[in-house]
Amino acid sequence: MELANGTAVQEFILLGFGIDQQKRFLLLVFLIILYVLTLVENSTIIILVCRDNHLGQVPMYILLRNFSWLEMCYVTTTIPRMLFDLLTHNQIISFHVCFLQFYVLFSLGLTEFFFLSAMALDRYLAICHPLHYPIIMSPHSCYILVTTCWILGFLGFITPVVLISKLSFCGTNIIDHFLCDLVLLLSVACPPFGNTPLICQIIVHILFLSNVLFVMLSYGIVIYTLLKSSNKGNSRKGFNTISMHLLVVTIFYSTVGVMYVIPVGENYLKINKTITLFYTAIIPFLNPLIYCLRNDQVKEALHKLLAEISGSIIPTIIV
Repeated sequence: MELANGTAVQEFILLGFGIDQQKRFLLLVFLIILYVLTLVENSTIIILVCRDNHLGQVPMYILLRNFSWLEMCYVTTTIPRMLFDLLTHNQIISFHVCFLQFYVLFSLGLTEFFFLSAMALDRYLAICHPLHYPIIMSPHSCYILVTTCWILGFLGFITPVVLISKLSFCGTNIIDHFLCDLVLLLSVACPPFGNTPLICQIIVHILFLSNVLFVMLSYGIVIYTLLKSSNKGNSRKGFNTISMHLLVVTIFYSTVGVMYVIPVGENYLKINKTITLFYTAIIPFLNPLIYCLRNDQVKEALHKLLAEISGSIIPTIIV
């Protein structure tokens, strides 16, 4: 944490998006609208599942409700700070707040990995082991699974955060990004690094690849089971259900996965900012739409809720 002249680093300077005033205003408006819509969408899913007695007991919707809460936390970790920087041009962030954002953001991202794996497990048990599914994935078991996802998500990045925070920051304290990112924090640190970069790389790759392989294996078995099923009606229904899950998984994993194959060069920062903005702001907005696009039960619950709201509002207006 010390500079070359012996003074301690108390803050970092986030350079942000590096765009002119007009583009800053357009981005500000875009992020405000996106943030509000994301909160409304995910809040709606939470309300629907909580209000509907049937949905509230179905493991898939218990997972989806917690996933929606996760997405709300995820965007709140990043977008308000982006809006603050765009509005005030104050791009200074304290050392401790920077590492807190780094820890919470990456922990929530890792929790999302585990939730996607839990949803893949749920679909695997429901389609491949339908007779045992109600026993294995009871509401009680589902809540244990949800709790495990949250705990593992927030345990996974403790070691990288602690190791990086103990490095010396003796050069520049300028981070060319709009948030505190693992790679860029390492880039502004000074040697000796010890084994910190290697340990961080190993942890990140193990966590990422283990979840990706588990999801691929689960959905691979599910697809194989559906293809060989003699009941075409059930197969079609199963494909309709997992198609939305596969779309979410593909978008999220491919977006995050690209970060591992981008060479650190001239265009790295520009591509990094674009991808980071996509998976921290746009994906949480898209996920509720994707999950509910072809979900008849959610649509029905939404129609009931809207009917109740309109039924209570219209008499009030008449009176």
